[in-house]
Amino acid sequence: MNTNNSEWWKNAGEETVKKGGKFAKNLNKFLLPLILAVLLIALVLTSLYTVGDKGQAVVTTFGKVTSVVDPGIHIKIPFGVQQATYVNVNELQKIEIGFRTGHTNDDTETIDSESKMISGDYNIVNCDFFVEYKISDPVKYLYNSADPREILKSLAQSHIRNVISSYDVDSILTTGKGEIQAKIKEAIQEELTAYDLGLVLTDIKLQDSEPPTLEVQEAFKEVETAKQDKDTAINVARAYENSELPLAQAEADKLIQNAEYLKQDRINEANMQVAMSNAMYEQYKLNPEITRKRMFYEAIEQVMPNAKVYIDTSDGSTQKLLPIDSFNTEVTGK
Repeated sequence: MNTNNSEWWKNAGEETVKKGGKFAKNLNKFLLPLILAVLLIALVLTSLYTVGDKGQAVVTTFGKVTSVVDPGIHIKIPFGVQQATYVNVNELQKIEIGFRTGHTNDDTETIDSESKMISGDYNIVNCDFFVEYKISDPVKYLYNSADPREILKSLAQSHIRNVISSYDVDSILTTGKGEIQAKIKEAIQEELTAYDLGLVLTDIKLQDSEPPTLEVQEAFKEVETAKQDKDTAINVARAYENSELPLAQAEADKLIQNAEYLKQDRINEANMQVAMSNAMYEQYKLNPEITRKRMFYEAIEQVMPNAKVYIDTSDGSTQKLLPIDSFNTEVTGK
């Protein structure tokens, strides 16, 4: 019995192995084509791409621009070798300055930091602009700058403020809008060409302009008054400087001149003292005893400047001792 069971299980196992091998062969026969079909579909899907009617696609190969393709179905090398970047070149795009439009045209938000401007006659005016542009060169648009739209917005804001500041508030609010728009458009397009952003300006509109609120006007007047006070103070200071500086310069010249006179006077006095000393020395060498007596008498004269001394001589006459003639007389006479 056991022998028969063992034989049956052996035969059953062999039969199962045979059937399994046959199934594996059949599976391999169908699985390989299925895998190949899936890979082929994936290859086709990653290679094909579509460019819409309003744009173009910039194709890069290993990161380098190789072509620009028009609307339609195109093929690219898959697996990241080629990349296609879609650019909307045929649709007008808009930048809002001074306001933002919501879901409806009636739903708008005012942006005070963009709309408030100073006119040429020093008034504050609220101006809303919108800028329309198109992409003229998709390659330059993608690769010549990081954010060409933001650059265009900054250029527009700068030129808008410059032009608005050259017109009076009445022109801005009434008859000057067309001229203002034309000047702004010309200035922006000139810089767009210089920056080479791949953009072309199609239109710019002064959509709305209005005078500021009374509160803003009062604040602006205070600022202008402060500026005028500053200018007045500067002018007064300069006038004082211009009036006092010549006087100070004249006084300085006078002091310098007096100092020069004093200097020369002291030099002359020193020279005279040297001459007197030299004359006294010469007299001393000729008559030492007489010179000593004379110096003695001069010393007495300095102590008693008003004293008059006379002596009797042996012949009955008198001789004046004080005051005596100075050495100056002798030096001059010599």
